[in-house]
Amino acid sequence: MEDAYVLQLSNRKFSELYLCFCGLSKCEPLHSFGPAVRPDYIIHYILKGKGRYHTEEAQYSLEAGQGFLIEPNVLTFYQADKEEPWEYLWVGFNGSNVKEYLRDIGLNSGQLIFRSSYGARLKSVVLDMLRDTTSSITNQYERQSLLYSFFAVLSKNSHISVRREENGENIHIRRAAEFVRNNYFNSIRITDIAKYVCVDRTYLYELFRRHLQVSPKEYLTNYRLTRAAELLTLTELNLAEIALSCGYQNAYSFGKAFKAKRGITPAKYREKNRSEKREHLEGHKDIIEKLWRVR
Repeated sequence: MEDAYVLQLSNRKFSELYLCFCGLSKCEPLHSFGPAVRPDYIIHYILKGKGRYHTEEAQYSLEAGQGFLIEPNVLTFYQADKEEPWEYLWVGFNGSNVKEYLRDIGLNSGQLIFRSSYGARLKSVVLDMLRDTTSSITNQYERQSLLYSFFAVLSKNSHISVRREENGENIHIRRAAEFVRNNYFNSIRITDIAKYVCVDRTYLYELFRRHLQVSPKEYLTNYRLTRAAELLTLTELNLAEIALSCGYQNAYSFGKAFKAKRGITPAKYREKNRSEKREHLEGHKDIIEKLWRVR
């Protein structure tokens, strides 16, 4: 990915709805994220180009002017187009009344896709969010008002626009994902997933490659390590505890798998991730000034 500008923060004092992070990205051809699960709600809006978005139940082909919702604890995958890779903005948020606010703009678990003609205004709001990088109480309130402005813009003409690519095989993918989600912390095998879905292992492999572009084993590993990354960032659990929580028998096997996938040890990931978040809040001025000049 190139030209990615991100702000990570916590405004959790606002319990009903609060901003967690936001950013802008111009992606390289076929750049992808996932399959992975996220702890917060995220809205992506496509400014240019196109790509595709996969959930456990459906696939969507999307273009500039459209957006998609990612829900917490739902495994998703999205990828930029090879010829016209997308450029998008995103806003992560959470809170006790999130579902009510999402309903106001026509989004819910059964409706994840939308269209809006106010892309320039949405980008302007996100740039304003990125501009306010300090953690002062004044800026917290300003960011909170900007989050409501973001929802206000989406409510203007958020047209429901769905292009699903479903077939009878989706139920197998959905059931397999369900089994992984409910059992990833146990010592499950791919044959266990296939047995639960009532298909043979070879056919399960073909389904995953066709629909998610990963093998069942990769899918399970990605899920476990995404969960592990969240625990490394958000908790003080030691490595052995995280290993057991994510289906690994010990810290050694967990560390080996994590480094193979992420290119860094769990301990260094924890240190680096927390350090980067502090740096975002303390030293983001140069990037924000560059973005501000672009406006």
